Amino acid sequence: MSLRIIGVLVAKDLSLFFRNRFFALITVLGLVVYIVIYFIMPKSVNENLEIGLYAPVMLPALEQMQGEGLEIEGVESEELLKEGVTEGQYVAGIALPADIMEGFMSGQKPIISVYFASDVPEEIKTTVEVLIRELAYQQMGQALAIEVTEEILGTDMAGMQIPPRDRMRPLFAVLLIMMETFGMANLISEEVERRTINALLVTPVSVKDLFAAKGITGVSLAFVQAALFMAIIGGMSRQPLIILVALLLGAVLVTGASFIIAALSKSFMSVLGWGMVVLIILFIPAFGIMFPGTVTGWVKAIPSHYLVDTVHRVSNFGAGWGDAWYNLLVLLGFDLALAWIGIMALRRRFR
Repeated sequence: MSLRIIGVLVAKDLSLFFRNRFFALITVLGLVVYIVIYFIMPKSVNENLEIGLYAPVMLPALEQMQGEGLEIEGVESEELLKEGVTEGQYVAGIALPADIMEGFMSGQKPIISVYFASDVPEEIKTTVEVLIRELAYQQMGQALAIEVTEEILGTDMAGMQIPPRDRMRPLFAVLLIMMETFGMANLISEEVERRTINALLVTPVSVKDLFAAKGITGVSLAFVQAALFMAIIGGMSRQPLIILVALLLGAVLVTGASFIIAALSKSFMSVLGWGMVVLIILFIPAFGIMFPGTVTGWVKAIPSHYLVDTVHRVSNFGAGWGDAWYNLLVLLGFDLALAWIGIMALRRRFR
């Protein structure tokens, strides 16, 4: 391979990319819009405890427990209570048994069911249990023995609560990376259809030079945007090197995907069609980070899972190399596989 030839090809590809007004616009506009959205979103979590309560027999002590920072809302059935917790309407749900008063009076241990949202922190669980015991004390005027059973609805993340905009960091970063699949795939597809690549291969440019230049162009466009975004919003305040490595591997991933899309496409519309399919698939893991419990273990079969999970855990929870190495290794494996498939598919179109 010739570094001089590769440099010339990269400069040519970058010039052609930004000469396309559509992709030049969405590249710059996307970065600006995501930054603006991030900073206008709430930067803190809601400190109020919103708790759902299913009580077949209403207790007078409940009215006394309403106060600042605590909102208890009654529901008509235990099924509606579970639904409210699952959908995030309540951080916890309390279901009282119908014979709770008889249990109090007879000295038995009433069994009280408590349902928690999937991402509720441990301190919230402790607070709710204290609330239940305080409820029993205020109702009867003395400490009573009760049995509390807990159930997590959705995937139990058992992590710290984080502001919504910080939870969306991986989404924005991954979207910036993935959007470059359209531009790079369209650039390659046009050169294949116009036989520009065939003309280049007649010159001293080798196939290795050509693919190296395309790869560098695609990775650079995706990586620089995502890294710049994370730097501006403070996403690199923890373990910046891990974040940069993850974003770089993510950029390689979408570049390999753009090679595959280019091999399958014969026009701008087909690039958009195949690109949207790939974008939706790669977006699913980010959706699972935004709304915990909406996806299950099958999402690990999607390569972008290991990118968004790494960015989320490192930027929001300070995970280190010991926590992220497996994700990075798997992501590297997917990079090599997609890049190889994309190169092989494109070489078939050159012939």
